[in-house]
Amino acid sequence: MTRLRHRISEFLGLQRSTIGMLVMVILVGMGERMAERFLPIYLMALGGGAITVGLLNGMDNLLSALYAFPGGYLSDRIGTKRALLVFNLVAIFGFLIVILFPSWQAVLIGAVFFLSWSAISLPATMSLIHQVLPKNKRTMGVSMHSLVRRIPMALGPVLGGLCIGVWGEISGVRVAFVFALIFALVAMVLQQALIVEKQPEALEDISSGAPEKNPLKLLSLMSPALKRLLVSDILVRFCEQIPYAFVVIWCMKVIREPVSAVQFGVLTGIEMITALLVYIPVAYLADRSTKKPFVVITFGFFTLFPLILMFCQSFEWLVPAFILRGLKEFGEPTRKALILDLAPETCKAGMFGLYYLLRDTVVSVAAFGGAFLWMISPETNFIVAFLFGVAGTLGYWLLGKDIA
Repeated sequence: MTRLRHRISEFLGLQRSTIGMLVMVILVGMGERMAERFLPIYLMALGGGAITVGLLNGMDNLLSALYAFPGGYLSDRIGTKRALLVFNLVAIFGFLIVILFPSWQAVLIGAVFFLSWSAISLPATMSLIHQVLPKNKRTMGVSMHSLVRRIPMALGPVLGGLCIGVWGEISGVRVAFVFALIFALVAMVLQQALIVEKQPEALEDISSGAPEKNPLKLLSLMSPALKRLLVSDILVRFCEQIPYAFVVIWCMKVIREPVSAVQFGVLTGIEMITALLVYIPVAYLADRSTKKPFVVITFGFFTLFPLILMFCQSFEWLVPAFILRGLKEFGEPTRKALILDLAPETCKAGMFGLYYLLRDTVVSVAAFGGAFLWMISPETNFIVAFLFGVAGTLGYWLLGKDIA
């Protein structure tokens, strides 16, 4: 039994440090999803109005882009373990603001500290995986991170909804934030106990020097291969984000046989289950071969979704479309692992953060552009998205580089 458990742990890339990181992702993510998903209801209940809800959504997108680089820089500067401690303390401070001050203004202030915990901690967690796992297990490690993140995404809103059902919209959300605070404290203790920093002798082959804090100078260190991946990724994310906010409207309002809210929830569940099923087998194959083919296939799934969706006019046809949407996670962990492979040894986390800063800042434009395209017609929105996807997929297929 012990040997079997060891073999499973080895296959999944589970070590003491990665287990500590995954526990942190589950606990902090659970609290985040319990409370954050119901913030629009909480804002409205406190008299914030629709504008504050829109402002909160805009903050989420903007902060996710802006926090990625400083998160990576701090991880390179003080180490992954200390950086994750800082990120948890920042999130806890934001939770406290919302718990102690029941006003919509306090929500917006607190959100600055906790809203993008995932974005600011992602470079550090990816760097940790790259440090502690051998090359032939890094994609599996990233896949386990992506898989585990889905647990709080699925359970968090259910628990948060129970809090609202018992204590009401205002008190229930505040209670959910109390749970988020407790989960973050427990995660912080376990993370500090389990995560083991890379030993100094492991760094002997790395050139000395402080991590680069100027993103423009760090950009000059980005390899041509990573730049090509970034450009292709931006084009493919345009394909995703142009129709993103309008998928639910298309399914529930526009098509010939509109689906109900429950049916749309089922479609979302189908998408999530599909993603969960592909993570581990794809990671196993990618770690045993080159990563580029898996990234190209993933970009292809991104590209096909808006085109297929345009022809779906009933629930029965939407099911395979959302299976396709779930398959876009096919090579996402592989792409993240490839970013780290292509990044300089001295600034893995910083380069990962810079990549996301550049990508998400540019792609945020797509959300606005998608609205104007939708006003022309839904079909225009989907076709333009598809063309961006084609450009990104073909570009990376023809020009992208790989590391064996």
